[in-house]
Amino acid sequence: MPIISPSLLAANFADLRSDIEMINRSEADWLHLDVMDGVFVPNISFGFPVLEAVAKLCTKKLDVHLMIVEPGKFIQEVKALGAYMMNVHYEACPHLHRTIQQIHEAGMKAGVTLNPHTPVCVLEDIIQDVDMVLLMTVNPGFGGQKFIEHSIQKVKTLKALIQRTGSTALIEVDGGVNGETGQRLVEAGTDVLVAGSYVFRADTPEQRIIELKHLQ
Repeated sequence: MPIISPSLLAANFADLRSDIEMINRSEADWLHLDVMDGVFVPNISFGFPVLEAVAKLCTKKLDVHLMIVEPGKFIQEVKALGAYMMNVHYEACPHLHRTIQQIHEAGMKAGVTLNPHTPVCVLEDIIQDVDMVLLMTVNPGFGGQKFIEHSIQKVKTLKALIQRTGSTALIEVDGGVNGETGQRLVEAGTDVLVAGSYVFRADTPEQRIIELKHLQ
């Protein structure tokens, strides 16, 4: 049974309280928060004033995904939110091991994200130090994109690396997740499903969460 982390990026920002209350009632495990800076990715999402407001309302664990340059500069700000997971991009961290250590020292779980073009093998020397790896199954920056088919094999490759090294890292996927791709991803070894449009744009979002939660 996968962990479900709906992505706030697809929520209705004109009525954010209602969407967060829906998440609180639902079977969702986490709330995924995509922070974009318009530099590392070609879009801007929301910053810490919005995150602080969300943190006060949300009763689920916060899964914070920083799609930004120099994410290590904001470890204390993410910690102050009460975040459970802080996720940084491999491509944005020239000193990744140090960043992972600093996230752990701040009392959070540490995740590393790979863009679609980045191979799993780059994690060989860090996989035992991280709590989760997020595989982007679309190009980061915008919601509602088409799922990249090669992602299924990439999950299998990552799963093999985790098993071979004895790592306890979870595998999270983000992008194009729906009932059909979610099923295939779980079968391939995915532990955490991030879903945005598929949940928040549905007529019955709580039912969509239930459907994803019971994939196996």
